[in-house]
Amino acid sequence: MNVRPLLLAGLFALGVVPPVGAQGFAGLGEAVEDSFTNPEPNPDFDFPADHGAHPDYRIEWWYLTANLTGPDGQEYGIQWTLFRSALAPTQTDDWDSPQIWMGHAGLTTQDQHFVAETLARDGIGQAGVSADPFVAYIDDWEMRSTAAPGADALSALELSARGPAFSYALELTADGPLVFQGDRGFSVKSESGQASYYYSQPFYEVSGMLNLPGSPVQVTGSAWLDREWSSQPLDETQSGWDWFSLHLETGERVMGFRLRSTDGADYTSGTWIAPDGASTPLPNGAFQIAPLEETQVNGRMVPTAWQVRIPDRGLDIRTRPLNAQSWMDTLFPYWEGPIRFDGTHSGRGYLEMTGYE
Repeated sequence: MNVRPLLLAGLFALGVVPPVGAQGFAGLGEAVEDSFTNPEPNPDFDFPADHGAHPDYRIEWWYLTANLTGPDGQEYGIQWTLFRSALAPTQTDDWDSPQIWMGHAGLTTQDQHFVAETLARDGIGQAGVSADPFVAYIDDWEMRSTAAPGADALSALELSARGPAFSYALELTADGPLVFQGDRGFSVKSESGQASYYYSQPFYEVSGMLNLPGSPVQVTGSAWLDREWSSQPLDETQSGWDWFSLHLETGERVMGFRLRSTDGADYTSGTWIAPDGASTPLPNGAFQIAPLEETQVNGRMVPTAWQVRIPDRGLDIRTRPLNAQSWMDTLFPYWEGPIRFDGTHSGRGYLEMTGYE
């Protein structure tokens, strides 16, 4: 869903974002200032422009996860994320720009979980996103389009990032269309009506190289990219979320999330995606999850195995993590890592959980 904008809460710790109240995460459950734009129903997307930044909205992200396999059958996962947070709905070409950028990169193996984080101010060439030609970058991390002329800019990408003990360089090619989450890309997050604009590219085939301590590993696999922007995506009572992306071995894809609320009124949403890209929204309550097992992770108990059900689609699965210690120890900490699942369906995917710190 990636209501992941909340991860930008870490910028408060650096004093680059003014302090706010404790509603939601980072105050994003609070009413937005009138100067920012809020998403409205019936969006009219404009590509390639909407692959780029929307500085008049408060928060935005480009978020990619991949399930990968080495030549010996060993499984891996990677995450690449660029977040934008606005102090004001304007943009300038100097240090006075109110647009703040943050990058997260992760690489997960069965035994290790590597994390890197970097921060940047807009307007000085350190980070940003260009829509045409498409490139998203922060420092030397990059997501760059390699699509053929006339094709969607996100249909083929080169992706790279590095941290103190790892790096990766991957090539991605999509064999399916963009998928618009919610009601044609208008994704509601609460009964009160908070929402975002949200679309995905869940059809990537991936190949490339992981550089780990010891030796490089050639990998292949599948990936999922989320694009989302908003100004107030949460209700004031919402305290965290559990988000799943699932690649079923039968060819379908599923996105589903639960937003947990302090008053017990949890909210769910999701999308069932056919192999050809046709999508069906899952209304509140249709995507059902329950924790099966908790693991002590970095000093707290985190649910790392789940039952996931979509009764109307005959889906009843149990997920397990590749590495239960997939903790993103960033300014705003969260759990994110690759999962496998079996039951009525089997396959691989990714799980992200916040609010367990």
